[in-house]
Amino acid sequence: MASDRELQRLAQQTLASQQQSYELTRKRHDSGAASGLDLAQAETTVQSARADLERYGGTVQTDIDALTLLVGSPVDPSLLPQDFGQQVVELAPLPAGLPSGVLLRRPDVLAAEHTLRAQNANIGAARAAFFPTISLTGNYGTASVPLSGLFKSGTNNWSFTPQASLPIFEGGQLLANLSASHTDRSIAVAQYEKAIQTGFREVSDALALSGSLARQHEAQQALVAATQRAYDISQQRYKAGRDSFLNVLDSQRSYYSAQQGLIAVRLAEQNNRVSLYTALGGGWRERSE
Repeated sequence: MASDRELQRLAQQTLASQQQSYELTRKRHDSGAASGLDLAQAETTVQSARADLERYGGTVQTDIDALTLLVGSPVDPSLLPQDFGQQVVELAPLPAGLPSGVLLRRPDVLAAEHTLRAQNANIGAARAAFFPTISLTGNYGTASVPLSGLFKSGTNNWSFTPQASLPIFEGGQLLANLSASHTDRSIAVAQYEKAIQTGFREVSDALALSGSLARQHEAQQALVAATQRAYDISQQRYKAGRDSFLNVLDSQRSYYSAQQGLIAVRLAEQNNRVSLYTALGGGWRERSE
């Protein structure tokens, strides 16, 4: 909703700007300084911004309806984001050397461990065999070398080798010697392995995407600045009679599109932060209990 409201605000600002431009072009047209084509093109920018404004107004209302359904009652408007400010998603930064043990809080890992316990498994031995004890992050919250090393280069294939040096199940049976009569135990172990692998892969993917999105954000900000300069220059050239209004229209569209793109990148960053928070089992602060 914050993203849609920011797009709505941008459309409102663009509409106000284009209305002013249209009025200026109309006056120039009335005085013979602008052609009918210029006036028609100026009007297209106004109507386009109006259409966007109405479209984003609809998506904002849809967002409000979705929140109302989720909460089960109308949400206090004062609690809703008015724009896409930095406070939309406040998550603590990832520290360097974050231990992989935080993934043991993931619901899927906990569920798999409960299934193993139902099969009389030694959870300590299972963790020692299948759960890599490593640091998830390096400096600046990036993926650590050990985390990246868990997956074969260029693929998502798991490369960790289980260390089944202790009996997983009661009765002294080692994992490698489970017979066909213990199918349920084999399934429970496979599900446990899959939950662990999924957890590490999701964290690795989210950390990798975080770095990519940060660089994309920086590039998109530079694009916004560049297109704004081009738009300002094209307006000056048009007012001085050195350029056609078509160039103004093209540069305005590029500037508007770049601003929309920046909002989309910021939304992707926020979604990825939530994905990382989820992948880490609901955060990364150590619990006191």
